[in-house]
Parts: sequence; C-alpha cells; structure tokens
Amino acid sequence: MRRFLLIILPALVLTTWGAGALFSQVPEGEPVPSSTGQPGESCVACHGRITPGIVADWQLSKHGRNDVGCNACHGDAHNSMTDVSNAKLALPGTCATCHEAQADQFKKGKHALAWGAMKAMPGLHFQPMAQIEGLKGCGGCHRIGTKTEGEIEDLASKGSGFGASSCDVCHTRHLFSKDEARSPQACRTCHMGVDHPQWEMYSSSKHGVRFLLKQSRMLPEDAAAPTCQSCHMQDGNHANRTAWGYLALRLPFPEDAQWAGDRTTILQGLGILDMSGNPVPRWAALESSDVFRTTDEAWREEREKALKSCNDCHSINFARTELEKGDQLIREADSVLAEGIRVVAGLYRDGILKKPENFLYPFPDLFAMNDAPTVIEQKLFSLFHEYRMRTFQGAFHANPDYTYWYGWSSMQKCLTEIRERAAEMRAGAAAKSGETPKGPRRK
Repeated sequence: MRRFLLIILPALVLTTWGAGALFSQVPEGEPVPSSTGQPGESCVACHGRITPGIVADWQLSKHGRNDVGCNACHGDAHNSMTDVSNAKLALPGTCATCHEAQADQFKKGKHALAWGAMKAMPGLHFQPMAQIEGLKGCGGCHRIGTKTEGEIEDLASKGSGFGASSCDVCHTRHLFSKDEARSPQACRTCHMGVDHPQWEMYSSSKHGVRFLLKQSRMLPEDAAAPTCQSCHMQDGNHANRTAWGYLALRLPFPEDAQWAGDRTTILQGLGILDMSGNPVPRWAALESSDVFRTTDEAWREEREKALKSCNDCHSINFARTELEKGDQLIREADSVLAEGIRVVAGLYRDGILKKPENFLYPFPDLFAMNDAPTVIEQKLFSLFHEYRMRTFQGAFHANPDYTYWYGWSSMQKCLTEIRERAAEMRAGAAAKSGETPKGPRRK
C-alpha cells in the first residue's frame, strides 16, 4: 500500500494543480509576474512550490472555482519573496466585501466579542504572552473576536499577525468550506476541555450520537440529528448567543430571596459588585463582553430562540420543561458556589487568610483563576470555573452524566474539601492564639 501511494500521489498532485503551476520556476527574490487574467495565477506559480497545501485548498474552494483570486483578499502589493509583509490580512471587513450579511450578523454575536472578553480578564497579564499573543493558549480560541487597528498592528509587530483574522477560525483557510463550518467538529477545537467541554457533552449526548451515526451513514440522511449550529446558529445566522451567557448569570435578581442572595455573593466574588452590592468598573468591562444577560428582555429573546430550535423535534411543552430544569440546576449550583465563596470570605474577614494585594476587597476574586495563591482559593476557583460550569452546561446539552458526575457531584466534593480546609486553618490559627476556633458564619 505504501509503495502504491508513493507512486500514485505525485500523479494526483499533478492532476489537481497542473504540472505547469506546480513546477513554475520563479527564482527566489525575483518578482512574480502579475496576473494575466486568471485570478491567483501568479500566486499559484510561486506558492505551488512553497506552500502547496494552500494552493490545493484554494483550488478546491468555491473561491477558486469562481475565479476569486488571492488579490481579492490579500491585495496586489506582495509580488516577490522579499515583500511578503505587503500581503494584506483577510479580516472580517475583507470578507464583508462579498459576505456582508454574514459579517453584520457576526458582529452582533458573542464570537465577535471573544478577543475583548479575554482582554477583560483581570489575571490576563499573569499569563505567558505566548498563551495570549502567540495563539497557543487563550488567544488561540479567543482570536475569533474582532480587534482594533491598534491591536492588529501590535499582533503583527510581535509576529502574531496571522491570529488577527476571525472568519477563518470556523471556515479554515484557504478552503473556506461552508460544510466544514456547519459541522459540529468545527466547534470542537475551542468548545472542549476543562471549563467548557461542550464537545464532550454534545458528542456523547443522544443529539451528538445521532449526528455522528448520521455522518457515518449509519442513519438515513434525513434523520433528525441536531448540530451545534442547529441551536446556536439557526438558519446560518452568525449572531450566536445564549440565554444565560457564559457565566450563567442574569439580571434582574430573581424573586426567590435565597437565589437572589446567592447570585449577589457570586457577582461580588467576580468583582462585579462591591461589598455593598453596587456595580464597580469591572461591571462595564464584562457587560461589554456580553458574558451575562443584564435585562430580562435579553434573556427571554435568547430563550425563545432556543425553544424554537427544540420545537423542530420536540413538543414545545417538553422543550420548555427541560430548559426550566436547567434553570433550576443553575439555582442549586449557585447555592453551593455561594457557600464556598462565603467560607473563604470568612477567612479573609477573620484574618486567617491573607487577602492578596491585587484584590480590591477582602473577598475572593474568582477571576484570579489558577493564579489564586493558596490551595483553598484554588479549590474555590475549581468549584466555579470547572464544576459549576459543567453542571449547567451538561444540563443544557442533554448530557446526564456530565451534569451529575462531572458537575454536581464534583461541586459537592469540592465544597466538602473547602469546608474541611477552612476548619483546619481556623483550628491552626486558634492553636497559635490559644482561643477556641470559630466556625464560618453563614448568611
């Protein structure tokens, strides 16, 4: 088989690209001839040798089939090996030249805000810059967000200009396939892992299993099998948002007094409200990033969209009931998280745990994330950013096991560890002072 591939692949390559384009001899450093009527012809002559995969993808693309050449996206100022920096980046505005409706929709969705949301994280400057600007960590996914001209120039100056684009995160270059972008696997690169394992939840849910069986042709082509895009990008609309937002927090406060109190504690733990319950500057940064709903109307608008998607396959009563169960799981998860926050806050208040200097108030800052300085604060971070996330995300992605074992059960275990560690710290402090240890005050 290997010998067969070694013989047949070169022949296939020549057939796909054309021997003339692939082996055009353009001396390094010499100008490439300008296009002679066939868009991309001069670029193919050089890039057929240097980056043949790009050429193959472009020729297979709808762009290639419709004579939309390289110049249309990258301009015509790059013509040799010595002026590569003159090639323009294909930004959302570039795509809007032909895809205006999709570009306008994209600007209204949460993906467009991803870069700003990352920048709004208080602990961002603690991270290695390769994680952010090098696109190896947070920036690798959050790069889908739109950027200012200054941010684009800054990225380019640091060698990360290729991370300035947005549309190519889902429609990967240079094929820019619609089929790829509307398949759930396109979402998998970013929507997976510790704090947002949507892929793991979806692919092992009944929804995902049916789609993967359909994709492998074990179910008929017309079988009902929702994808991520079915629910979050209805009818191809690029303005994807969710009712509860990333943090599963919303305003106004609920009439349920306990839930309202727990939500206040969480908002304080996120540094959105001060100790008196008043908004602080971080509020504006997070509100502009659209990570939580600030009005009942905004929440209901997205909930109605979700119901419409569910109603394609389920009765409206079934859909409404199941979504409301997800709401109630958020309520229960908020109760557990709020208690964890209050336990740690009590340690600050009683002088048993030193407040980090960069914290504005003697209260945990959940956005400190992995940079929290002690084990108990790290546990609180996990309670919030791992287990609570999985509890409600698993519920809304129809995955019972993730909701319970990876979410709710892990929250209970984590809270037990926080309580026990706090009791040990109080006992240690009391032993030093000769006093009887005090238990945490509960609201």
